[in-house]
Amino acid sequence: MPSPVSSIPNLGPASEAAFAKAGIHSAEDLRALGPDEAYRRLLASGAQPHFIGYYVIVMGLMGRPWNDCQGEEKAALRRRFDAIKAEATAKGGAKEKGRSELEAALDMLGVIERRR
Repeated sequence: MPSPVSSIPNLGPASEAAFAKAGIHSAEDLRALGPDEAYRRLLASGAQPHFIGYYVIVMGLMGRPWNDCQGEEKAALRRRFDAIKAEATAKGGAKEKGRSELEAALDMLGVIERRR
């Protein structure tokens, strides 16, 4: 039986719902895709791009706390995120809705209500 996406550290019910919308229905699917391709699929499904949300996924797949990313490691992840976001925006899959990265990340983690 597949494990839920929320079995990955840092990812909860809101993340699970976002991944399901992107066609990723299990932790095994997410691990097989890896963070970059999974994030591309999130953006293609209409998720808003936000750096914190991206590195939460990366850290979770590594079994690390979401805020355990610093220094050069964080800078390298930012470069990867920027490239994925630029690619998705060029394809029309990423949508910005006037939200800050922090608001979007908190939304993805299920901490705040979604703006409509």
